[in-house]
Amino acid sequence: MRYISTRGDAPVLSFEEAMLTGLARDGGLYLPETWPTMSEAEIADLAGKSFEEVAFRVMKPYIGDAFTEEEFRGIIDRAYASFGHDLRCPLVQVGPERWVQELHHGPTLAFKDVAMQLIGQLFEFALKRRGERVTIVGATSGDTGSAAIEAFRGLEAVDVFILYPHGRVSEVQRRQMTTPTESNVHALAVEGDFDDCQAAVKAMFNDFDFRDRMKLAAVNSINWARVLAQAVYYFTSAVALDAPGRKISYSVPTGNFGDVFAGYVAKRMGLPIDRLVVATNQNDILHRTVQTGAHEKRGVEPSTSPSMDIQVSSNFERLLFDLYDREGPAVQQLMKELSDNGGFALSQGAKDRLCDEFDSARYGEDEVAGLIKTYAAKTGHVLCPHTAIGVGAAEAVSGPVVALATAHAAKFPDAVEAACGQRPALPARMADLYERDERFTVLPNDLDALKGHIRKSART
Repeated sequence: MRYISTRGDAPVLSFEEAMLTGLARDGGLYLPETWPTMSEAEIADLAGKSFEEVAFRVMKPYIGDAFTEEEFRGIIDRAYASFGHDLRCPLVQVGPERWVQELHHGPTLAFKDVAMQLIGQLFEFALKRRGERVTIVGATSGDTGSAAIEAFRGLEAVDVFILYPHGRVSEVQRRQMTTPTESNVHALAVEGDFDDCQAAVKAMFNDFDFRDRMKLAAVNSINWARVLAQAVYYFTSAVALDAPGRKISYSVPTGNFGDVFAGYVAKRMGLPIDRLVVATNQNDILHRTVQTGAHEKRGVEPSTSPSMDIQVSSNFERLLFDLYDREGPAVQQLMKELSDNGGFALSQGAKDRLCDEFDSARYGEDEVAGLIKTYAAKTGHVLCPHTAIGVGAAEAVSGPVVALATAHAAKFPDAVEAACGQRPALPARMADLYERDERFTVLPNDLDALKGHIRKSART
């Protein structure tokens, strides 16, 4: 399996090379040269299998000869050993033909753990084999950062620097990033919003002298391995609901488009997904794109669902690559228009293809609070604000629908308590989180200042 850039001007890489590289040198994102497919019989045979076994079968075609079968199975087993539920990502029914898939049973209580715990094991194995070390730099709107720090803390071959918007993540999200004591992890509070953090990370990767000197690697959703790992839980939930015998729709709360793109990957592989619903908060660039074909940045408004407070959805570029027949120059032009003019318009053909696969919905703050209150009263199921958006968007879809529960409600206790009167408690293993000492650095939204701090602090 070979990997190509969405912009068409970067070297073709193997799985391991693409994983360790992250962002392509032409500024694009890596995708497989072709989509592997599974037959109906192969999909049906996943029923009743463990999450780890499904993960192995779904991901194996993508890794080529990067790892032996025994090595890859061991990596998968270690990745999910710390999850707090035997099914890893269980389904809970919340209404007729309506389910929530709980993706928050990992160590940081967010769906990012499903991929990040795997990536931590993949990186550790590959770097030890190569005798190399890297500097991981990532941007987070809340959950990616804590998941990355948890996955890489204490590893000898890795330094981790996570940029997050100062004052714009929940207290639980912040403390999960700032309380680990290992010296190889660094939480950087940037005086700006998530898009500023993401832009700084991309600029570092596009500064090839800095990138090569610091041996930069990326583990946020620009890394293909992240998206691939997230495709697995679409398969486990679909077969639990009788796929391939019937089609299932998915409602996905998303800001950066990575989680819903993982559903698109599963569909390309042959999983009988009906509709993929892009569920957004008031920062609704993706909803507006699906509805109008105009992809236009607007200001970011802080919300109770901060992981979705995004206007530059990096993974949408991966979908654009397919919408434009995998023509790198076309994607390059769209990305230039987004950078120079703050937006672009899809061609009619691309818009039609988008709407053939995706629906969308948008929820404001009052609507989110109302959904949390309603479902707590009706089902006893306490939703985090992000999950509430996904559950709400599922209501308008016909047929069986799975809404992805992307975080535990305890990560957003103030918003949940204000909405439904219940204050969700942290699991016992995290009960002392509010008592732990914090360690972080506040830095200006200035690329040189950020690079200087990383250069000074990294062990590379």
